[in-house]
Amino acid sequence: MSAYELAQLNIAVMKEPLESPVMADFVANLERINTLAENSKGYVWRLQSEEGDATAIRPMGDDVLVNITVWRDVESLQSFVYRSAHVDIMRRRREWFERMSEAYTVLWWVPQGHRPDVREAEDRLAHLRRHGPDKYAFNFREPFAPPDAIATESISLNDDRCPSW
Repeated sequence: MSAYELAQLNIAVMKEPLESPVMADFVANLERINTLAENSKGYVWRLQSEEGDATAIRPMGDDVLVNITVWRDVESLQSFVYRSAHVDIMRRRREWFERMSEAYTVLWWVPQGHRPDVREAEDRLAHLRRHGPDKYAFNFREPFAPPDAIATESISLNDDRCPSW
């Protein structure tokens, strides 16, 4: 088991203030989706205020929502994001949020027990935007293994064993 956990940040620029009728269905689903995340396999932690979500935390501007979570691994986060009821909310994101031309999600490895703050998350997102995916900041399309992952041995061209054995 790795000594690292996967941190992620995603941001969204709201089309209207959170209290507006446009955002009502999004707000109505926050608690349900947060509970779904918390009960998902591999979930570790999420940034939240005393109200139980992160909507009041606005370090990137009044119209930008931030979501920071920590998961056991990439597979756990992917399962939640793409194979749970979270997908239904993602399909509706254009109703509530502006289309973004830059990266709005970033992943990175943190030592077990570390809880990233907003400043750290913003730094990782800025790095991904400037340099593209690397071991410091990456995305779902190009994930990187945790720093303590054992490198797999390459198969010798002279080895006639099946590589799947």
